[in-house]
Amino acid sequence: MNYRTNPRTGLKHSLLGFGAMRLPAPADDPSGIDEGESIRMMRYAVDHGVNYIDTAYTYFEGGSEETVAKALKDGYGDKVMVATKLPTMRLKEAKEHQMFLDTSRKRLDRDYIDFYLLHGMKERYWPTVQKLDSAAFLVKKKAEGVVKNIGFAYHGETFALFKEILDYAPWDFVQLQFNYMDEHFQAGIEGLRYAASKGVAVIIMEPLKGGKLTTNIPPSILRYMDSFDVKRTPADWGLRWVASHPEVTTILSGMSTIEQVTENIEILSDADAGCLSEKELSIIAQIAEEYEKLIPYACTSCGYCRRDCPRQIEIPLIIGMRNEASMFDCHQKIRYEISHMIRKPPSFCIDCKKCEEVCPQHLRVSEIMKECKEMYEDESLQYWRDYV
Repeated sequence: MNYRTNPRTGLKHSLLGFGAMRLPAPADDPSGIDEGESIRMMRYAVDHGVNYIDTAYTYFEGGSEETVAKALKDGYGDKVMVATKLPTMRLKEAKEHQMFLDTSRKRLDRDYIDFYLLHGMKERYWPTVQKLDSAAFLVKKKAEGVVKNIGFAYHGETFALFKEILDYAPWDFVQLQFNYMDEHFQAGIEGLRYAASKGVAVIIMEPLKGGKLTTNIPPSILRYMDSFDVKRTPADWGLRWVASHPEVTTILSGMSTIEQVTENIEILSDADAGCLSEKELSIIAQIAEEYEKLIPYACTSCGYCRRDCPRQIEIPLIIGMRNEASMFDCHQKIRYEISHMIRKPPSFCIDCKKCEEVCPQHLRVSEIMKECKEMYEDESLQYWRDYV
Protein backbone atom coordinates (compact mmCIF):
# COMPACT_ATOMS: atom_id res chain seq x y z
CA MET A 1 0.00 0.00 0.00
CA ASN A 2 1.19 3.49 -0.81
CA TYR A 3 1.12 6.07 1.95
CA ARG A 4 1.03 9.84 1.86
CA THR A 5 1.98 12.26 4.60
CA ASN A 6 -0.74 14.36 6.16
CA PRO A 7 0.58 17.92 5.73
CA ARG A 8 -1.01 19.07 8.98
CA THR A 9 -0.07 16.22 11.34
CA GLY A 10 2.74 14.30 9.69
CA LEU A 11 0.69 11.11 10.00
CA LYS A 12 1.07 8.52 7.25
CA HIS A 13 -2.24 7.88 5.49
CA SER A 14 -2.86 4.86 3.31
CA LEU A 15 -3.65 6.12 -0.17
CA LEU A 16 -6.76 3.91 -0.15
CA GLY A 17 -9.31 4.64 2.55
CA PHE A 18 -12.27 2.36 3.31
CA GLY A 19 -15.59 4.16 2.89
CA ALA A 20 -18.29 2.49 4.99
CA MET A 21 -21.32 3.98 3.21
CA ARG A 22 -21.83 1.16 0.69
CA LEU A 23 -21.33 -1.91 2.87
CA PRO A 24 -22.70 -5.20 1.46
CA ALA A 25 -26.31 -6.06 2.20
CA PRO A 26 -27.77 -9.46 3.14
CA ALA A 27 -29.81 -11.20 0.45
CA ASP A 28 -33.07 -10.79 2.37
CA ASP A 29 -32.61 -7.10 3.24
CA PRO A 30 -31.22 -4.87 0.47
CA SER A 31 -31.23 -1.84 2.79
CA GLY A 32 -29.39 -3.58 5.62
CA ILE A 33 -25.79 -4.59 6.34
CA ASP A 34 -24.22 -8.02 5.92
CA GLU A 35 -22.26 -7.65 9.12
CA GLY A 36 -20.06 -10.70 8.74
CA GLU A 37 -18.98 -9.88 5.21
CA SER A 38 -18.46 -6.21 6.06
CA ILE A 39 -16.18 -7.12 8.95
CA ARG A 40 -14.25 -9.55 6.74
CA MET A 41 -13.77 -6.88 4.08
CA MET A 42 -12.60 -4.20 6.51
CA ARG A 43 -10.19 -6.52 8.27
CA TYR A 44 -8.80 -7.72 4.95
CA ALA A 45 -8.22 -4.09 3.99
CA VAL A 46 -6.45 -3.33 7.28
CA ASP A 47 -4.34 -6.49 6.97
CA HIS A 48 -3.20 -5.19 3.58
CA GLY A 49 -2.22 -1.73 4.74
CA VAL A 50 -5.39 0.38 4.78
CA ASN A 51 -5.32 2.59 7.88
CA TYR A 52 -8.18 5.06 7.28
CA ILE A 53 -11.85 4.12 7.66
CA ASP A 54 -14.63 6.65 7.00
CA THR A 55 -18.20 6.39 8.28
CA ALA A 56 -20.94 8.80 9.40
CA TYR A 57 -23.67 9.25 11.98
CA THR A 58 -26.34 8.86 9.27
CA TYR A 59 -24.97 5.87 7.33
CA PHE A 60 -27.45 3.00 7.74
CA GLU A 61 -28.94 5.08 10.59
CA GLY A 62 -25.99 4.25 12.82
CA GLY A 63 -25.48 0.72 11.57
CA SER A 64 -22.32 1.67 9.71
CA GLU A 65 -20.64 3.09 12.83
CA GLU A 66 -21.63 0.03 14.84
CA THR A 67 -20.32 -2.36 12.19
CA VAL A 68 -17.04 -0.45 11.97
CA ALA A 69 -16.70 -0.81 15.75
CA LYS A 70 -17.13 -4.58 15.51
CA ALA A 71 -14.62 -4.82 12.67
CA LEU A 72 -12.05 -2.94 14.74
CA LYS A 73 -12.16 -5.26 17.75
CA ASP A 74 -9.37 -7.81 18.39
CA GLY A 75 -6.65 -5.19 18.02
CA TYR A 76 -7.69 -3.82 14.62
CA GLY A 77 -8.69 -0.50 16.17
CA ASP A 78 -5.08 0.21 17.07
CA LYS A 79 -4.06 -0.01 13.41
CA VAL A 80 -6.41 2.56 11.91
CA MET A 81 -7.65 6.14 11.99
CA VAL A 82 -11.43 6.46 12.07
CA ALA A 83 -13.39 9.34 10.58
CA THR A 84 -17.06 10.03 11.26
CA LYS A 85 -19.38 12.98 10.74
CA LEU A 86 -21.67 15.31 12.64
CA PRO A 87 -24.96 15.44 10.68
CA THR A 88 -25.39 19.14 9.93
CA MET A 89 -28.52 18.31 7.93
CA ARG A 90 -30.22 17.28 11.19
CA LEU A 91 -28.81 20.06 13.36
CA LYS A 92 -31.42 22.35 14.93
CA GLU A 93 -29.97 23.42 18.31
CA ALA A 94 -26.45 23.92 19.64
CA LYS A 95 -26.98 21.36 22.39
CA GLU A 96 -27.31 18.66 19.73
CA HIS A 97 -23.61 18.95 18.88
CA GLN A 98 -22.65 17.03 22.00
CA MET A 99 -25.45 14.51 21.59
CA PHE A 100 -24.36 13.63 18.05
CA LEU A 101 -20.72 13.33 19.08
CA ASP A 102 -21.48 11.20 22.15
CA THR A 103 -23.70 8.90 20.09
CA SER A 104 -20.99 8.37 17.47
CA ARG A 105 -18.35 7.68 20.12
CA LYS A 106 -20.65 5.15 21.78
CA ARG A 107 -21.47 3.42 18.50
CA LEU A 108 -17.80 3.32 17.50
CA ASP A 109 -16.73 2.27 21.01
CA ARG A 110 -13.83 4.72 20.94
CA ASP A 111 -12.64 7.20 23.55
CA TYR A 112 -11.91 9.75 20.84
CA ILE A 113 -12.58 10.29 17.15
CA ASP A 114 -9.47 10.54 14.96
CA PHE A 115 -11.11 12.64 12.23
CA TYR A 116 -14.41 14.41 12.88
CA LEU A 117 -16.24 16.26 10.10
CA LEU A 118 -19.19 18.52 9.63
CA HIS A 119 -21.22 16.45 7.19
CA GLY A 120 -22.69 17.65 3.91
CA MET A 121 -21.57 21.26 4.00
CA LYS A 122 -23.47 23.19 1.36
CA GLU A 123 -25.45 26.38 0.84
CA ARG A 124 -28.48 25.11 2.75
CA TYR A 125 -26.64 24.16 5.95
CA TRP A 126 -23.83 26.71 6.14
CA PRO A 127 -25.99 29.45 7.78
CA THR A 128 -27.09 27.01 10.49
CA VAL A 129 -23.50 25.95 11.13
CA GLN A 130 -22.51 29.58 11.53
CA LYS A 131 -25.47 30.44 13.74
CA LEU A 132 -24.90 27.49 16.09
CA ASP A 133 -21.08 27.88 16.19
CA SER A 134 -20.53 24.32 15.03
CA ALA A 135 -16.92 24.99 14.05
CA ALA A 136 -16.22 26.44 17.51
CA PHE A 137 -17.67 23.29 19.05
CA LEU A 138 -15.27 21.13 17.03
CA VAL A 139 -12.33 23.37 17.96
CA LYS A 140 -13.27 23.01 21.63
CA LYS A 141 -13.56 19.21 21.41
CA LYS A 142 -10.18 19.06 19.72
CA ALA A 143 -8.66 21.06 22.58
CA GLU A 144 -10.23 18.59 25.01
CA GLY A 145 -8.76 15.66 23.09
CA VAL A 146 -12.17 14.15 22.32
CA VAL A 147 -11.44 14.54 18.62
CA LYS A 148 -7.96 14.70 17.12
CA ASN A 149 -8.57 16.35 13.74
CA ILE A 150 -11.47 18.54 12.60
CA GLY A 151 -12.78 19.10 9.11
CA PHE A 152 -15.80 19.20 6.83
CA ALA A 153 -17.20 17.26 3.89
CA TYR A 154 -18.13 19.64 1.08
CA HIS A 155 -21.21 19.22 -1.13
CA GLY A 156 -21.78 22.86 -2.08
CA GLU A 157 -22.22 24.19 -5.59
CA THR A 158 -19.25 26.55 -5.90
CA PHE A 159 -15.58 26.96 -5.20
CA ALA A 160 -16.41 30.36 -3.68
CA LEU A 161 -18.45 28.81 -0.87
CA PHE A 162 -15.80 26.14 -0.34
CA LYS A 163 -13.15 28.83 0.06
CA GLU A 164 -15.36 30.75 2.50
CA ILE A 165 -15.86 27.69 4.69
CA LEU A 166 -12.21 26.66 4.49
CA ASP A 167 -11.08 30.13 5.57
CA TYR A 168 -13.63 30.24 8.40
CA ALA A 169 -11.92 27.94 10.92
CA PRO A 170 -8.58 26.20 11.57
CA TRP A 171 -9.53 22.99 9.77
CA ASP A 172 -7.11 20.07 9.70
CA PHE A 173 -8.66 18.35 6.68
CA VAL A 174 -11.45 18.50 4.11
CA GLN A 175 -13.36 15.88 2.17
CA LEU A 176 -14.10 16.60 -1.49
CA GLN A 177 -15.81 14.85 -4.37
CA PHE A 178 -13.25 14.42 -7.13
CA ASN A 179 -13.01 12.14 -10.15
CA TYR A 180 -12.24 12.55 -13.83
CA MET A 181 -15.89 13.35 -14.56
CA ASP A 182 -16.06 15.94 -11.76
CA GLU A 183 -12.79 17.82 -12.18
CA HIS A 184 -14.69 21.12 -12.23
CA PHE A 185 -17.73 20.13 -10.13
CA GLN A 186 -18.42 21.58 -6.66
CA ALA A 187 -15.01 22.61 -5.23
CA GLY A 188 -13.25 20.71 -8.01
CA ILE A 189 -9.56 20.84 -8.72
CA GLU A 190 -9.50 24.52 -7.71
CA GLY A 191 -10.65 23.54 -4.22
CA LEU A 192 -8.19 20.67 -4.08
CA ARG A 193 -5.29 22.97 -4.85
CA TYR A 194 -6.49 25.73 -2.53
CA ALA A 195 -6.78 23.35 0.43
CA ALA A 196 -3.32 21.94 -0.26
CA SER A 197 -1.87 25.45 -0.47
CA LYS A 198 -3.05 26.04 3.10
CA GLY A 199 -1.53 22.79 4.36
CA VAL A 200 -4.91 21.13 4.82
CA ALA A 201 -5.14 17.39 4.20
CA VAL A 202 -7.55 16.43 1.40
CA ILE A 203 -9.63 13.27 1.60
CA ILE A 204 -11.31 12.34 -1.69
CA MET A 205 -14.81 10.88 -1.91
CA GLU A 206 -16.59 9.47 -4.97
CA PRO A 207 -13.34 8.77 -6.90
CA LEU A 208 -15.31 6.41 -9.15
CA LYS A 209 -18.50 8.48 -9.03
CA GLY A 210 -20.34 6.03 -6.80
CA GLY A 211 -19.29 3.11 -9.00
CA LYS A 212 -20.73 4.71 -12.12
CA LEU A 213 -17.28 4.69 -13.76
CA THR A 214 -16.87 0.94 -13.23
CA THR A 215 -20.26 -0.70 -13.79
CA ASN A 216 -22.55 -0.96 -16.79
CA ILE A 217 -19.86 0.54 -18.99
CA PRO A 218 -21.41 1.49 -22.35
CA PRO A 219 -20.13 -0.59 -25.26
CA SER A 220 -18.92 2.57 -26.98
CA ILE A 221 -16.75 3.44 -23.96
CA LEU A 222 -15.35 -0.10 -23.69
CA ARG A 223 -14.46 -0.08 -27.38
CA TYR A 224 -12.83 3.28 -26.87
CA MET A 225 -10.76 1.99 -23.93
CA ASP A 226 -9.77 -1.17 -25.81
CA SER A 227 -8.56 0.85 -28.78
CA PHE A 228 -5.55 2.18 -26.84
CA ASP A 229 -2.23 0.45 -26.33
CA VAL A 230 -2.48 1.05 -22.57
CA LYS A 231 -4.84 -1.53 -21.04
CA ARG A 232 -6.47 -0.85 -17.69
CA THR A 233 -9.74 -1.75 -15.98
CA PRO A 234 -12.26 1.08 -15.54
CA ALA A 235 -11.47 1.18 -11.79
CA ASP A 236 -7.75 1.34 -12.56
CA TRP A 237 -8.23 4.33 -14.88
CA GLY A 238 -10.38 6.17 -12.36
CA LEU A 239 -8.34 5.59 -9.20
CA ARG A 240 -5.01 6.27 -10.88
CA TRP A 241 -6.33 9.54 -12.25
CA VAL A 242 -7.19 10.72 -8.73
CA ALA A 243 -3.94 9.34 -7.29
CA SER A 244 -1.91 11.21 -9.90
CA HIS A 245 -2.74 14.48 -8.12
CA PRO A 246 -0.08 15.11 -5.43
CA GLU A 247 -2.48 17.25 -3.35
CA VAL A 248 -4.56 14.17 -2.49
CA THR A 249 -3.92 12.60 0.93
CA THR A 250 -6.35 9.65 0.91
CA ILE A 251 -8.85 8.28 -1.62
CA LEU A 252 -12.03 6.86 -0.10
CA SER A 253 -13.76 4.02 -1.89
CA GLY A 254 -17.18 2.79 -0.79
CA MET A 255 -16.60 -0.90 -1.37
CA SER A 256 -19.39 -3.50 -1.39
CA THR A 257 -17.54 -6.71 -2.27
CA ILE A 258 -14.26 -8.34 -1.33
CA GLU A 259 -13.33 -8.29 -5.02
CA GLN A 260 -13.55 -4.51 -5.02
CA VAL A 261 -11.35 -4.37 -1.93
CA THR A 262 -8.65 -6.55 -3.44
CA GLU A 263 -8.69 -4.73 -6.79
CA ASN A 264 -8.50 -1.29 -5.20
CA ILE A 265 -5.65 -2.34 -2.91
CA GLU A 266 -3.73 -3.68 -5.88
CA ILE A 267 -4.29 -0.50 -7.91
CA LEU A 268 -3.33 1.95 -5.17
CA SER A 269 -0.35 -0.05 -3.99
CA ASP A 270 1.67 1.13 -6.99
CA ALA A 271 -0.12 4.37 -7.94
CA ASP A 272 1.42 7.65 -6.93
CA ALA A 273 1.58 11.31 -7.90
CA GLY A 274 2.49 11.53 -11.57
CA CYS A 275 1.71 7.85 -12.13
CA LEU A 276 0.00 8.56 -15.45
CA SER A 277 1.77 9.60 -18.61
CA GLU A 278 0.60 12.51 -20.73
CA LYS A 279 -0.82 10.00 -23.18
CA GLU A 280 -2.79 8.26 -20.43
CA LEU A 281 -4.12 11.57 -19.12
CA SER A 282 -5.22 12.38 -22.65
CA ILE A 283 -7.01 9.03 -22.88
CA ILE A 284 -8.92 9.73 -19.68
CA ALA A 285 -9.89 13.19 -20.89
CA GLN A 286 -11.29 11.62 -24.05
CA ILE A 287 -13.14 8.95 -22.04
CA ALA A 288 -14.74 11.73 -19.96
CA GLU A 289 -15.85 13.46 -23.14
CA GLU A 290 -17.45 10.24 -24.37
CA TYR A 291 -19.29 9.79 -21.06
CA GLU A 292 -20.56 13.35 -21.15
CA LYS A 293 -22.28 12.53 -24.41
CA LEU A 294 -24.11 9.52 -22.94
CA ILE A 295 -25.09 10.15 -19.32
CA PRO A 296 -28.01 12.55 -18.86
CA TYR A 297 -27.97 12.66 -15.02
CA ALA A 298 -24.84 12.51 -12.83
CA CYS A 299 -26.38 10.56 -9.94
CA THR A 300 -23.94 8.69 -7.66
CA SER A 301 -26.63 6.62 -5.86
CA CYS A 302 -25.67 8.02 -2.46
CA GLY A 303 -29.29 7.55 -1.31
CA TYR A 304 -29.75 10.90 0.46
CA CYS A 305 -32.76 11.69 -1.74
CA ARG A 306 -34.61 8.49 -0.90
CA ARG A 307 -33.86 8.94 2.80
CA ASP A 308 -35.62 12.32 2.84
CA CYS A 309 -38.42 11.42 0.43
CA PRO A 310 -41.82 11.40 2.25
CA ARG A 311 -43.08 8.87 -0.31
CA GLN A 312 -39.95 6.70 -0.16
CA ILE A 313 -39.62 6.62 -3.94
CA GLU A 314 -36.67 4.57 -5.18
CA ILE A 315 -35.09 7.66 -6.70
CA PRO A 316 -31.47 6.46 -7.24
CA LEU A 317 -32.70 3.24 -8.82
CA ILE A 318 -35.05 5.09 -11.16
CA ILE A 319 -32.42 7.64 -12.20
CA GLY A 320 -29.98 4.78 -12.74
CA MET A 321 -32.51 3.12 -15.03
CA ARG A 322 -32.98 6.39 -16.91
CA ASN A 323 -29.22 6.69 -17.41
CA GLU A 324 -29.00 3.05 -18.46
CA ALA A 325 -31.71 3.60 -21.04
CA SER A 326 -29.71 6.43 -22.58
CA MET A 327 -26.37 4.65 -22.45
CA PHE A 328 -27.59 1.34 -23.88
CA ASP A 329 -30.55 2.55 -25.94
CA CYS A 330 -32.81 0.14 -24.08
CA HIS A 331 -35.84 2.34 -23.43
CA GLN A 332 -38.39 -0.47 -23.90
CA LYS A 333 -36.61 -2.62 -21.33
CA ILE A 334 -36.60 0.22 -18.82
CA ARG A 335 -40.25 0.98 -19.54
CA TYR A 336 -41.11 -2.59 -18.58
CA GLU A 337 -38.95 -2.55 -15.45
CA ILE A 338 -40.21 0.78 -14.12
CA SER A 339 -43.85 -0.12 -14.80
CA HIS A 340 -43.71 -3.69 -13.48
CA MET A 341 -40.87 -3.95 -10.99
CA ILE A 342 -40.65 -0.63 -9.11
CA ARG A 343 -42.97 -0.66 -6.13
CA LYS A 344 -42.98 3.12 -5.74
CA PRO A 345 -42.55 4.55 -9.24
CA PRO A 346 -41.95 8.13 -10.43
CA SER A 347 -45.66 8.96 -10.34
CA PHE A 348 -45.49 8.85 -6.53
CA CYS A 349 -43.55 12.14 -6.63
CA ILE A 350 -45.50 15.01 -5.01
CA ASP A 351 -42.97 17.66 -6.11
CA CYS A 352 -42.02 18.58 -2.53
CA LYS A 353 -38.36 18.94 -3.58
CA LYS A 354 -37.01 17.64 -0.27
CA CYS A 355 -34.81 15.33 -2.33
CA GLU A 356 -33.32 18.31 -4.16
CA GLU A 357 -32.39 19.99 -0.88
CA VAL A 358 -30.08 17.11 0.08
CA CYS A 359 -28.82 15.95 -3.33
CA PRO A 360 -25.00 16.36 -3.40
CA GLN A 361 -25.17 16.47 -7.21
CA HIS A 362 -27.79 19.24 -7.21
CA LEU A 363 -30.05 17.30 -9.56
CA ARG A 364 -33.55 18.56 -10.28
CA VAL A 365 -34.99 15.30 -9.06
CA SER A 366 -38.68 16.23 -9.26
CA GLU A 367 -38.28 17.13 -12.93
CA ILE A 368 -36.46 13.85 -13.58
CA MET A 369 -39.32 11.95 -11.91
CA LYS A 370 -41.83 13.73 -14.16
CA GLU A 371 -39.74 12.86 -17.20
CA CYS A 372 -39.45 9.21 -16.17
CA LYS A 373 -43.18 9.01 -15.50
CA GLU A 374 -43.95 10.32 -18.97
CA MET A 375 -41.33 8.17 -20.72
CA TYR A 376 -41.57 4.88 -18.88
CA GLU A 377 -44.64 4.41 -16.71
CA ASP A 378 -47.52 2.35 -18.01
CA GLU A 379 -50.60 4.37 -17.07
CA SER A 380 -52.71 1.19 -17.05
CA LEU A 381 -50.92 0.11 -13.87
CA GLN A 382 -52.88 2.47 -11.61
CA TYR A 383 -52.79 0.04 -8.71
CA TRP A 384 -49.24 1.07 -7.89
CA ARG A 385 -50.70 4.30 -6.50
CA ASP A 386 -52.41 2.34 -3.75
CA TYR A 387 -49.05 1.98 -2.02
CA VAL A 388 -48.29 4.77 0.44
